[in-house]
Amino acid sequence: MSWLKILGAVIVGALLLTVGILLGHFAIPKVGNGQGAPSQGMPNWVQTVGRDLNESLLQSFMDQVESGKIRENLKTLASQPHMATTKGDEELVKLLLSRWQDLQIGLDSTSEDVYGAFLSFPDPQRPNSVAVGVCGQNSNQIFSTRRSEKKVTADQAHADVVQPYAAYAPPGNPRGRLVYANQGKRSDYQELVNMGINLNGTIAITRYGGADRAAKAVNGAEFGVAGVVVYTDPADINDGRASEEETYPNSWYLPPSGVERGSYNGYFGDLLTPYYPAKEFTYRIKESEIQGIPPIPTQPIGFEDAQTLICNLSGPVAPASWQGSLGCSYPVGPGFRTGGLFPNTSDVQVNVYNQRVIKNSSNVMGFIRGSEEPDRYVLYGNHRDSWVHGAIDPSSGTAVMLEITRVLGKMLKEGKWRPRRSIIFGSWGAEEFGLIGSTEYTEEFYSTLRERSVAYINVDISVFANATLRAQGTPPAQSVIFAAAKQVQTPASSSMSVYDNWRNHFNRISPSYGVIPNLGSLGAGSDYASFIHYLGITSMDIAYTYDRNKTSARIYPAYHTAFDTFDYADRFIDPGFTSHQAVARTVGNVLLRLADSLVLPLNVSDYGEKLDELYSAAAQGDFLANLTANNLSLDPLKAAIGQFKSVAADFNQRITKLKEEESPSPLQIRMVNDQIMLLERAFLNPQAFPNKYYYSHVIWASKSSDQATFPGLADAYTSALETGDWDQVQKHLTIVVQAVESAASTLEAVA
Repeated sequence: MSWLKILGAVIVGALLLTVGILLGHFAIPKVGNGQGAPSQGMPNWVQTVGRDLNESLLQSFMDQVESGKIRENLKTLASQPHMATTKGDEELVKLLLSRWQDLQIGLDSTSEDVYGAFLSFPDPQRPNSVAVGVCGQNSNQIFSTRRSEKKVTADQAHADVVQPYAAYAPPGNPRGRLVYANQGKRSDYQELVNMGINLNGTIAITRYGGADRAAKAVNGAEFGVAGVVVYTDPADINDGRASEEETYPNSWYLPPSGVERGSYNGYFGDLLTPYYPAKEFTYRIKESEIQGIPPIPTQPIGFEDAQTLICNLSGPVAPASWQGSLGCSYPVGPGFRTGGLFPNTSDVQVNVYNQRVIKNSSNVMGFIRGSEEPDRYVLYGNHRDSWVHGAIDPSSGTAVMLEITRVLGKMLKEGKWRPRRSIIFGSWGAEEFGLIGSTEYTEEFYSTLRERSVAYINVDISVFANATLRAQGTPPAQSVIFAAAKQVQTPASSSMSVYDNWRNHFNRISPSYGVIPNLGSLGAGSDYASFIHYLGITSMDIAYTYDRNKTSARIYPAYHTAFDTFDYADRFIDPGFTSHQAVARTVGNVLLRLADSLVLPLNVSDYGEKLDELYSAAAQGDFLANLTANNLSLDPLKAAIGQFKSVAADFNQRITKLKEEESPSPLQIRMVNDQIMLLERAFLNPQAFPNKYYYSHVIWASKSSDQATFPGLADAYTSALETGDWDQVQKHLTIVVQAVESAASTLEAVA
């Protein structure tokens, strides 16, 4: 090679090297200035990927929440009855869509998801009733229950107020002697049999409470009962008050004519399409295959009519624990007493003309797209449908949700905020019939929600009363709810936080934290059910409630009646709507923390206390003695829980170190967030409860036993005491150990 070629190659190489250095100098973003501020020219994603929760923005959100706006929302929402699929419900669908599509305060996008739901309605041409008639050749009706509640305020009046009925109860006209069966528990019917009463062909009158609605009829049918009547006893809802002078509109207590409507359905989701969304293409089971609904006609009545029936019964006096506040000593029957209001030959007839139909029901969905992690979802939901006007249930929750979306939508449209993660709002349809809208949603988007959902926030009844916060949730939710509650002032005092007020009313002693507010457990009473039990998504339900030291009411007295109106809410539940405002601020604070925090604010270690509590219930007394007698050991479970607590503690230390880093790796942040998000899923076992639709969470599944330990273990133990089948106890011990070990493994450091 000539020297000219060599020289040319050297020059070209030098030029290329110089160009490379220059390109590198000007094209590669500079590192920060040492104070966490990126240098000029850095791409936007580099600047924002490590951003954390903006506390000033959080405070700005809370400052913008207005009690007056919530009151206006509630007045609009409760202006007419809006039972699922009715005209009132359809108008609310349009209202939500218009609010969330508003150009100034709307969200990024909306959708209306429609499902063909299997529902039950009374026949408007043939009203249901409970009647007393004289038996014999000249039989005639001498008494019949009210067909509707007494109108005591102007806002009750509306043509679309549905007559009282038991949804899903079959039509029929059974007739027989009346018996009082307390709460309709299986043990209550057995007690009547033990008293020598033949229940075949009888009509049972039961009070709400003790057993779920459908179980009162299911249990009765097992003992030969032909029909069931259900009422609300003033001892359970009114602190014993029963006169018109003591009840609404003179107080918050239920008037004598009030009737609690409800779904008599022991399961959740559309009854014809379990595990599949109720779409046109979906396979539907036969009606005869439906489980958990009344097999016999059932009808609810008011306590004024219940008093007429029960106080005229014959037979022995009911046990002391069965007595209520109807103003007489409750006999059990069967039949009526001599010298009472009715001839002792009188029978009671339950007349039910319900119709079961498939009708389209809508979920209204609103979306805010996340900026950094759009594929991670924080979900917030509340059902929309009610039994009548539904001011408290569910419109108090919808009124709060609309105020939260108004403030967030305004911040969004003004360019002041966009969440790190995506937020999905859901206005669920047909909840009152059995959590249908939310369940169908989780079925349709099962895979996406399992892979991407951070947490689900439920605000159904946002305000039961105005005394204190009440929160339920899985253990990881405790930390974020506490953090939010500490930043909100209680309506009662500007010097006290919602957290401190809550701790004063409901508290427990925590081995880790001392005296703290008590976070209740989630059952299946609202739309969080499918999210936690079916999908294993960290869930919570938040509301304001009453002071348990001042009332023993089972729930707010006008629940599911025609008296649940705006006037009732405005005068007796939350005058001034300051409790609604406190809930909106608290829940919105939780929502923003979950959507905007760099590291998810869910403390996995808090699961350790719950596991210890459930273990301790099994590791003492007769429970442990019976396990030992049958060669069963809790040692593997104890070891698994110890391992979980150790791994969780190590995990939290890793998070602390990660937060201390000046520029933590986005991949490391994503990794720990995924571990937090997926912890709840580790407790799922779809094979654990094959006879329970949707229940697969080993810690939170439903149970029939009163043993305070893991649900599957509790039920298997109780059954073994009767049957001697201790193999099932061993099986559920295995299920629990495996679940706890699996949960621990999800938190281990990835090598």
